[in-house]
Amino acid sequence: MSELRVLSVSNQKGGVGKTTTAINLGTALAAVGERVLLIDLDPQGNASTGLGMSRAGARATVYDVIAAGFPIAEAARPTALPGLDLLCSDPDLSGIEIELAGVAGRNFRLRDALRAVREQSGDTAYSYILIDCPPSLNLLTVNAMAAADAVLVPLQCEFFALEGLTQLMRTIELVRGGLNPRLEIQGLVLTMYDRRNSLSAQVAADVRAHFGDKVYQSVIPRNVRVSEAPSFGKPVLVYDLKCAGSRAYLDLARELVGRERARRTEAA
Repeated sequence: MSELRVLSVSNQKGGVGKTTTAINLGTALAAVGERVLLIDLDPQGNASTGLGMSRAGARATVYDVIAAGFPIAEAARPTALPGLDLLCSDPDLSGIEIELAGVAGRNFRLRDALRAVREQSGDTAYSYILIDCPPSLNLLTVNAMAAADAVLVPLQCEFFALEGLTQLMRTIELVRGGLNPRLEIQGLVLTMYDRRNSLSAQVAADVRAHFGDKVYQSVIPRNVRVSEAPSFGKPVLVYDLKCAGSRAYLDLARELVGRERARRTEAA
């Protein structure tokens, strides 16, 4: 089993394909043989419903993990997809900032909960944990970045997305400086790319010029099947394996695994 990597899927701008990327990248990683846990840290719970699951019937949710220290290993639930588990969201997360006000170490609640998961080995061990963050800077996002090894940034190919990216980079630097000095940018994923639109090509070129090889070669196209899949409670790879969106997320998963193998080789 490979080294566990915890990736915070983050962007403070909404509507950039963050949750869609978390769901479908997690599914694609499982499809190529990785064992994955998806943590739905957004009170809206879109990653949970996008996988056809909710807190109904769950023994515990991510709220119980952060607020009460419930073990992640007991709260995570298997999805219908082999190799992919989910830690469900909970609307009660929306009040967690007030609930934990004044509590010592509140920025590290998720990091501390993940300590036991990092120590797992054998068939129960995960190779990747993806944290789907809220589209804002709050206690939940800070917990995710404090717990993560790296940040994966979905970036919509539109002008305003670049402004949100500047704010996100500032946040990452603040977290690195005060809470998690080892936090790095794992990569940027271009989403909702429209080959018929010159703006998409211009945004992609600008991002690649600024961030270089941090930007994934795999690009997620604007695809109606990707947009339809969540309404059926399915990842696009289950909804329509042969569509362009499914192929793109499989390419992204393979590229991510390749990057991580190269990183481990360089560190050895």
